Formats: sequence, structure tokens, C-alpha cells
Amino acid sequence: MAAETTGRAHHPVLVVMGVSGSGKSTVAGILAGALKWDLQEGDDLHPDANVAKMASGQPLTDEDRWPWLDVIAAWITDHTTTGRSGIVTCSALKRSYRDVLSAASREGAEVIFVHLAGTKDRISGRLNARMDHFMPSSLLDTQIATLEPLGEDENAIVVDIGPPPTKIAERVLVELEKRAGMSESH
Repeated sequence: MAAETTGRAHHPVLVVMGVSGSGKSTVAGILAGALKWDLQEGDDLHPDANVAKMASGQPLTDEDRWPWLDVIAAWITDHTTTGRSGIVTCSALKRSYRDVLSAASREGAEVIFVHLAGTKDRISGRLNARMDHFMPSSLLDTQIATLEPLGEDENAIVVDIGPPPTKIAERVLVELEKRAGMSESH
């Protein structure tokens, strides 16, 4: 896929979103490699206090999340202001969070949410098998309860996490190509 297109999609930023264990980091890494776009792991932007809280099994509150979301929004603003496409991972569980991230775009650049959606059983299995992450599987229920469905007016691609990550990334790339073709034809 061509990383450069016309119109609002010229320098898009993808927010690869979903609950913990949905495959955000893996899929985002594949997409960044394929597109040659910058990649920012959203978990790396959490304040130490947030990481410690989650590691101890306590869910984050909105108060905990807003400063983290502000840092992600600043990353989006930096990329769209300087005309660089990028990919950032972020759970983006609530509409209000996604609105802040969308509003961070500048220069007419597009923020596209890539929601990695799956069943609780599938995600729980992934979390239980994961050894290298601070987020315990015990917080999955809280994340699922917090997740607000994407609205029809939100700029999003929803992908089921059933297939292997490379197939998920391919599906996203096909959808991005379709969108680029539509913007070029208008």
C-alpha cells in the first residue's frame, strides 16, 4: 500500500485500539513495518503510577487515564502537524477518549481507529498465556465493561482478532487502500 495518498488521508494516524490482550502491539508492529510509518507503543507512555496500579490488579480510573491520553494526543498532534503518518496503540475504551485523540489531529490529517475486537474467552486465553506484560488478566472484565462501542460517526475499521495477526494486518491494509482510493476519486 502506498503510504501517501491525497486528501484527509494524506498523513493519517492509526490508533490501534481494543482491550488488553487483543493484539494491539503485535498488529501495530506489523502495520508499521508494512507501511514504513512511525510506531508508538501507548503503554510506554503511561506514568509509572499507572503501570504500578495496573500491575497490582487495580483498574485505572478516568483521572488516571486523562494525563496518559493527553500524551498520546500530543504525539498525534506532533505527527499530523509535521505531516508524518504514524501508528499508536491505545485501548481507547471510551468515546470521550477517542474524541480527544481525534481532536488532536492537525492539518486536515485523519485519525483512524483500528478496533481489534474479539470474544472474552479468546482474549482471556491470550492474557493468561502472556508473560511479558504488566496488565494482569484479572482486569479484563473491567476493560470489557468500560469499552464503549464505536459510533457510526467515528472513523474506524473494526477487525475480528480470530485470524493470525498477519491476516488481521492485511485486512486493515486492504481497508486503508480502499479508503485511499475513495479519497483520490473525489
